[in-house]
Amino acid sequence: MVRKRSRTDIINDMLIAIVDKGGEIKPTHLMYKANLSHGLMQSYLEELVDKEMVKKIDRKTYTYLIITDKGCQFVEKFKEMKEFEKTFGL
Repeated sequence: MVRKRSRTDIINDMLIAIVDKGGEIKPTHLMYKANLSHGLMQSYLEELVDKEMVKKIDRKTYTYLIITDKGCQFVEKFKEMKEFEKTFGL
């Protein structure tokens, strides 16, 4: 049975998508890479910006999302947590 992603899994997927694109990404590309609907992405993105894990930068006619140091720390800690779970078979 396929398990639904948790809130933290979705946040991690979004941040990893930004990292994989070199630290910055357009919102539409993030939506596709993280496999989210537009509305869901907007609500998570708003939270990530409020928590200073991502910031929005306007360049010419496009808005880019850039991961911050705090967002990178989240990705690292999340990875450590998943490795810890795997070690104990959880």
